[in-house]
Amino acid sequence: MKYAFEEALTGQEIRELRTQLEMNREEFAAFCGVSKKTVEYWENSGKSITGPITALCALLREHPEYGTYYEVPERILPLRLFYMFRNRLCTIIDVDEQKRLVQVRNYTRNTMYRAFGANTEPTFEEYEEFLESRCFPRERDKMKIMLRELDLPFYDPFLIVRKTEGRMAEDEFWIRMEGQGV
Repeated sequence: MKYAFEEALTGQEIRELRTQLEMNREEFAAFCGVSKKTVEYWENSGKSITGPITALCALLREHPEYGTYYEVPERILPLRLFYMFRNRLCTIIDVDEQKRLVQVRNYTRNTMYRAFGANTEPTFEEYEEFLESRCFPRERDKMKIMLRELDLPFYDPFLIVRKTEGRMAEDEFWIRMEGQGV
């Protein structure tokens, strides 16, 4: 099958696209999954550039918003959760438990893979419900034995998710935490 992408690009074309995306070489390299030296080579070698970068550049020219869509913002709130499907980042959840604030950023348009589905502004209560949904039920038979195996003194969804990464037997979603209290 053939695609309507250029077979080759010039260094000038790559530089122009990178400039249009307002990325420096290091940022563009990170976005493309290559080293900064590779971007420098592309832009300065005078040779035709071929390979997967041609398709990526064609997509970025048509959809420059992709350059920022996948950007991971600086963490502002004390706690950050990465809601993952296998090794794919689906949602970032930033939380301030003391102020009861929750902010999310989704990295998929498919609501089935988002931590809060179609809800882009969850309340703190919805965040707590989400955490509990990634744990075994409070009413589970032999819950005290499970808590003892996790070395937890009581049922606390945050602590359980921190220990288990919110992994459930039925799915391939999980949660990585960073920040305060982790």
